[in-house]
Amino acid sequence: MTGKEFEPAMLSRDGGLVVRQAEPLNLEGPFAALNGRITPTGQFYVRSHFPAPEIDAEAFRLTVDGAVEREIGLSLDELLRMPATTRAATLECAGNGRVFLTPPAEGVQWHLGAVGTAEWTGVPLDEVLQRAGLQTEAGEIVLEGADRGVVRDKGAPPGEIAYARGVCVEDAGRVLLAYAMNGEPLTREHGFPLRAIVPGHYAMASVKWLTRIHVATEPFQGYFQTEDYAYWDGAAGNAVRRPIRAMALKSSIARPVEGTVVEAGSETTIAGAAWSGGPGLERVEVSTDGGTTWAAAEFLDAEEPGVWRRWQYVWRVPEAGEYVLLSRATDVAWNVQPSAHDERFGAYVIHRMVPVAVSARRLR
Repeated sequence: MTGKEFEPAMLSRDGGLVVRQAEPLNLEGPFAALNGRITPTGQFYVRSHFPAPEIDAEAFRLTVDGAVEREIGLSLDELLRMPATTRAATLECAGNGRVFLTPPAEGVQWHLGAVGTAEWTGVPLDEVLQRAGLQTEAGEIVLEGADRGVVRDKGAPPGEIAYARGVCVEDAGRVLLAYAMNGEPLTREHGFPLRAIVPGHYAMASVKWLTRIHVATEPFQGYFQTEDYAYWDGAAGNAVRRPIRAMALKSSIARPVEGTVVEAGSETTIAGAAWSGGPGLERVEVSTDGGTTWAAAEFLDAEEPGVWRRWQYVWRVPEAGEYVLLSRATDVAWNVQPSAHDERFGAYVIHRMVPVAVSARRLR
């Protein structure tokens, strides 16, 4: 296939995507429909900061500049001819779960479905950087999209800006420049014709509509790096603004959903997924009594860095009554999913346990 023949896949609206914001378009996936390890494209959430740009695949160019031996521009044809790789990766919006914060926080009111796992096909970033030749002073790789707009938030710069995020040179080896998702060209909403995939990082690093890679010699100071998607780190005694990067340890219950009525005396499967951008997962536990007692869930997927693991727990519902379900993940470094939100992160990194209230009734 050539760039002339390369067309975006159509995003089906029959998969249960929920509109959280119409302009720019933000669609939430139906987390309760979690079934396979891979999320169908029509159920994969969409996060946009500005309107989606129209990009002609035949005219597309990816520019690589900055602290490189030679500035290069790659057409889509050239990228398609380079050695390709396919990787599964879980992407989660850093604001996933924002609706559960108390007091309410500004921003897109995501529930549990701003997360998904897809198989991404493309060219490793390292392959492209080798063509350009990194200079020794290279320090950060800035990924810039074609989407542009004016940010109205307090502290935002005046005028139009492009969406851009920086990743450390040390992380470049994990980045994939993807042109296909689940075996098809990207949809326009998911970044056609090219996007970055940064496994293990929150998805704001996985820049869509990628048209420029700038190799910087100093830490990137862009708005979406230092003002938005950043937090105050006071570990050294003085608060320092740092970019949010790795996904936090988290598990979420997909089923049953809040308000479900289950049959007393029956067996009900509690199902969900867990993930982390850090150490691998050791276990997931489930509580059916609001956290008083815990039992081990069963993993359905093998461990793979940067990819969620589905889990399930078969609950023998003891009697009629009201129950509060919780899940918590523990990683191999014995970090445990917290019960409270870390206020340093404001409206982001929402990985605390979320209770699910269900009722048990005698149904026959």
